[in-house]
Amino acid sequence: MAKLTSEIEVPCPCCGAALVIDLNLKRIVRHDQPEREDKPELSEAQRILNEEAARREAAFQQSVSEERTRGDALSKRFEEALRQATDEPVTRPERDFDLD
Repeated sequence: MAKLTSEIEVPCPCCGAALVIDLNLKRIVRHDQPEREDKPELSEAQRILNEEAARREAAFQQSVSEERTRGDALSKRFEEALRQATDEPVTRPERDFDLD
């Protein structure tokens, strides 16, 4: 694209993109993104997809195992609380009204 005399090119300090500013319009008319260094190659796409699928499967299996043991932990806590409640004597709560 031909550059006009009223256009200046300024690098963006944040992302490194080249901003083309038209001084007559007082606005950005174009920006060019810089090439990413970490851009994956198309030949590696299958490997990346397989790694992500394995990561998702591992996270799912971990959540399934945690959910299976969750019920056991809750039932143990309930039994312990029930045992503790049966060991304590039953007393009538003291109310402010009873103190008068």
